[in-house]
Amino acid sequence: MNQKNGKNSLGLDKCFEEAENPLELFKKWFSRAEQTEINDPNALALATSNENNQPNVRMVLLKGLSEKGFVFYTNFNSRKGSDLKSNQKASMCFHWKSLRRQVRILGKVEKVNDKEADEYYNSRPYKNKIGAWASSQSSILDKRENFIKKIKEFELKYPEGNTIPRPPHWSGWRLVPEEVEFWLDGEGRIHERLNYKINNGKWSKNLLYP
Repeated sequence: MNQKNGKNSLGLDKCFEEAENPLELFKKWFSRAEQTEINDPNALALATSNENNQPNVRMVLLKGLSEKGFVFYTNFNSRKGSDLKSNQKASMCFHWKSLRRQVRILGKVEKVNDKEADEYYNSRPYKNKIGAWASSQSSILDKRENFIKKIKEFELKYPEGNTIPRPPHWSGWRLVPEEVEFWLDGEGRIHERLNYKINNGKWSKNLLYP
């Protein structure tokens, strides 16, 4: 690595390193966040848009990371699930306040395969599995007690300790990145930004003005 006075060859803080692949740099930043964030370093803001181009954003948890992309799980009949079925473009934003760092990811989603979804679902706690069956996510709930009743019904159907199948409407999406931006807070709002874009299967990177 070509560094001078703690900076790399692009003039950025050394935390940006010299990675040619943004996923490698993300893994290092994420590992650091796991050491410093009080709660849920894997929390991210997920933005989707429906067929009427109405954007929507909510917090979800990153549950898988590979060279293929970033994985999260949800009810496919939820608001975000419906959005992603009609418009596969989405974006993610990680913000780690303890590090004063942010990562934004833009790309398209694809469904994870059944084997991957089953493996993750089977690793979940019992109550989480039951909740996936009982919740008609994003649908109108007339009374909270009706939801509790459905939970109890599924607890009777699938007692703890038994095998609980994954609901057919519950699975994962993988965001395949096309653009990844790393942001570091700077004094006087002189932030540092490094942006990666993919073209013909190869990543290129550029600095951005703050």
